[in-house]
Amino acid sequence: MLATIAYPPIPVWDVGPLKFSLHGVFAAVGFFVGFWVVARMLEKRGFDSAGFQSLAVWILLGGLLGARLLTAPAALLDGAGWAALNPVVGNYSIMGGFVGGIVVGVWRMRRLGLPLLPILDVASFGLAWGTVVGRIGDLAIVEHLGRATDAAWGYEVRPGYDLAPQHNGLECTVAEAGADGVCGIYHHVALYDMLGAGVLLLVLWLVYRRTPLRYGQMFSLWVVWYGLQRLLLDSLRFGMGDAELGGFTWNQVSALAGAAIGVALWAWFRSRQPKVSSQEDEERGAFSMATSEEDSAEDHLRYPPDAQ
Repeated sequence: MLATIAYPPIPVWDVGPLKFSLHGVFAAVGFFVGFWVVARMLEKRGFDSAGFQSLAVWILLGGLLGARLLTAPAALLDGAGWAALNPVVGNYSIMGGFVGGIVVGVWRMRRLGLPLLPILDVASFGLAWGTVVGRIGDLAIVEHLGRATDAAWGYEVRPGYDLAPQHNGLECTVAEAGADGVCGIYHHVALYDMLGAGVLLLVLWLVYRRTPLRYGQMFSLWVVWYGLQRLLLDSLRFGMGDAELGGFTWNQVSALAGAAIGVALWAWFRSRQPKVSSQEDEERGAFSMATSEEDSAEDHLRYPPDAQ
């Protein structure tokens, strides 16, 4: 069966000594979109978003460092030597970016005395939005293809396509193409990840509006969902050049560890935190928003009915 997805990639090109790629452009756009979403949602909850906005540079630097260093253990096991710890040269991981940004962000929030759990809960939306927007760059340069498939939603590599550098081995000329005139059909894992993040956004929104969870559980839900999503999707990339550890990719190992941590956090917060409510938010530093009938109606939209 021929794939229904086929479009020429927008290649990486040289700008002087640098390489310019839409992968990096949309990763940056995704970061700022996610950050803006979190700031806006905090304001609607009655929190002063200025403190959160002061975290931008810290979270960005933590994300970049984490994205680089989360790939280091697999590279060290593969014999790369201490060069695997170079903070600026080597492979980058979106999950490492999440881990680095969250760890540095939590550290900085604690230093500034910001309301940690309300911010983390709202950050789940920003992280999901950042994934959706950031993956646009992967689609543009056609990165993170998986194993060969005959599914109708696979990505069809045609002769002359200039894929992302990691997939140079999948490219071919007209003479090298198969009898059907294509180089191959592969799972478009970056597209699947984008769609999964979109579904996650919908689930987060429904839970946020209708179910009074306890503080920290929205964030835990994001951790569990995205960890399991990557565990599943990266099984399609095994043997495609990603770092491996036994019968798994390094990303799968990281994703499974993340999902397990998310489950533990969910249980921890369930036993130790109160349900989210406007009153609890005020105790954590939010301004009282329900001062009129109109404000009360808005408050009803921010919290489930039994969380007022």
